[in-house]
Amino acid sequence: MAQGTKLVVYAALVGNALIAVTKFIAASITGSAAMFAEGIHSVVDTGNQGLLLYGIRRAKRPASGRYPFGHGKEIYFWSFVVAILIFALGAGVSIYEGIHRTRHPEEITDPLVNYIVIGAAVIFEGAAWWLAYREFRALQGARTIAGAIRASKDPTTFVVLFEDSAALLGLVFAGIGLTLSQVLEMPIFDGIASIAIGLILTLTAIGLAIRTKSLLIGEAADPVLVEDVRRRAGGLSAVDAVNEVLTLHMGPHYVLLNVSVDFKNSLPAGEIEQAIDRFTREIREAHPDIKRVFVEAEAKRLASSG
Repeated sequence: MAQGTKLVVYAALVGNALIAVTKFIAASITGSAAMFAEGIHSVVDTGNQGLLLYGIRRAKRPASGRYPFGHGKEIYFWSFVVAILIFALGAGVSIYEGIHRTRHPEEITDPLVNYIVIGAAVIFEGAAWWLAYREFRALQGARTIAGAIRASKDPTTFVVLFEDSAALLGLVFAGIGLTLSQVLEMPIFDGIASIAIGLILTLTAIGLAIRTKSLLIGEAADPVLVEDVRRRAGGLSAVDAVNEVLTLHMGPHYVLLNVSVDFKNSLPAGEIEQAIDRFTREIREAHPDIKRVFVEAEAKRLASSG
């Protein structure tokens, strides 16, 4: 796990914890539903960062007899839990509170407190978002944002970015709701803002759940890596044909590789063993994320797939 990624998670955790306290203080003083929803949002985000750090630590545990390929997928599991918590706690409470306040509007007192807190939160959340985006951008390369998210095998690189983006958007809606409530003297807009924040969190949770579920099930390595493995295997003097190249991410930086090849029939077993050993060392040097390599000797297939 990159040290920069952990720094982003730590920064988001500390920032959200401090922001949550100020939001709840503001909500208790002013009676704003939108500010209360934002406080819940920040509490959920703080817990989520804690879960991500826990997942990072658990994923580092070594392999054992029961878990021969290690615990790398734990980070995928805890990232999926984060998505569920955003939906169940963040979105659920915000929407519930918003509906309650639209049905029973309450006048907001001391609105200046809310504006001060929102302004401070935008600064803190913006700083956390920038750290997360900078880390994500370093991994993005020439891909689009959507393409980089699909290609990323490390959920911490985009989970924090999703959360911080939702937090900033939520603050915008909170500010709009408070302003309309004050200017138009219609406190119902405060409740509507809380519902909007809940919907933002719902969409965020759905996006994260879909992406992390795919990682949890098990995704193949980058097609460029797969093609390079196929090329290197096909270039071995001992190989007649490459039947199949299968890869599986057991963690962000743990790839399991299985290659099916047709060795030349005239080769003795000793030369085949040497060819496999050279191939394994070459692949691991070229792609350090490939931790385990399995080579199958099979007759040439009429059609091969990668």
